[in-house]
Amino acid sequence: MKFMHIAFSLLVLLGVGCTDAKPPIDSIPTYETFTIQSKAVGELRTINVWLPESYSSSKDSLPVLYMPDGGLKEDFPHIANTLSTLVKTRKIPALMLVGIENTERRRDVTGPTSVEKDKEIAPVVGGSAQFRQFISEELFAEIGRKYRTKNKKGIIGESLAGLFVTETFLLTPNLFDFYIAFDPSMWWNDKYLQRNATSYLKKFPADKKVLWFAGSSAEDISETVGLFADALKQSSVETIKWQYSNESKETHQTIFRACKEKALVWAVNEAMK
Repeated sequence: MKFMHIAFSLLVLLGVGCTDAKPPIDSIPTYETFTIQSKAVGELRTINVWLPESYSSSKDSLPVLYMPDGGLKEDFPHIANTLSTLVKTRKIPALMLVGIENTERRRDVTGPTSVEKDKEIAPVVGGSAQFRQFISEELFAEIGRKYRTKNKKGIIGESLAGLFVTETFLLTPNLFDFYIAFDPSMWWNDKYLQRNATSYLKKFPADKKVLWFAGSSAEDISETVGLFADALKQSSVETIKWQYSNESKETHQTIFRACKEKALVWAVNEAMK
């Protein structure tokens, strides 16, 4: 069943990515929520949906931005509020946000790893393929049944969720049209994605893909993200429209909120061209 939740004076403490820093307090926007019993990940998943004000008064179909870390105590409120502002000020066209609430975050957003230290971060890791299957085979269809949507789709994530965004971009590029990754944890599995990026880029599809990504001052991330940018530059795949933002003045804790507006404005508008 779908429920409509109206924001009144409710406030929550938002968890940003996987950091320990105290986040700001974000108001809960008007949103809808439903659940899916997923075969791919073998559990019930909660989905939160933000729609622009124009959706109810028009018959327009909308592009969709998907987001791991999409719970009400995660990144859903501040990204939904940012999208609302950007749409109202006409900095981006209207689109909808689909937040996927976490159950076992580090299982879902990490790929397999042969590095024993990686495996210490959670009881179970390496489930990104199943999580991607849930999104592509179950969630896409459910969103299409419940809402008026266009074929244009994007995904946004930070830290390990940024790793999932980057992995999806390289391994299954046709799944989305635009990708946004903040401080992706590309150190995972001995820097596998960064080391093998060139090989994946050689197999890229002919369809246009848009990628915006950024790296902070975090030493374990900044080097790999910079080298990934070098691989994109050297590959010169004409159908990839990409932008790398070197945010060396930002920390892993601050980069998402500091850069989200410029990331969304560039990526969404580039994808809609």
